[in-house]
Amino acid sequence: MKTTIELPDDLFLKVKVLAAERRTTLKDIVVQSLQMFTRSPAELDEKKRKAMVKRLLKAMQASNTEPMVPLTREEIYDR
Repeated sequence: MKTTIELPDDLFLKVKVLAAERRTTLKDIVVQSLQMFTRSPAELDEKKRKAMVKRLLKAMQASNTEPMVPLTREEIYDR
């Protein structure tokens, strides 16, 4: 089934990068995430779910998480 959803831009970019790193598609990541979150407690206890979410969030974190620092005109032209 096709559907349309709105995602925050930063989340969309993180998931697209994750998909590229894993050599998969955005669709596959969304399907896997939805399957994980819709499992019953009997299928997946809370501790395992939290560990999976933690791993997912870590995998989605950008490798360049340094805050952006404004450059002066001189610094821009020196580069």
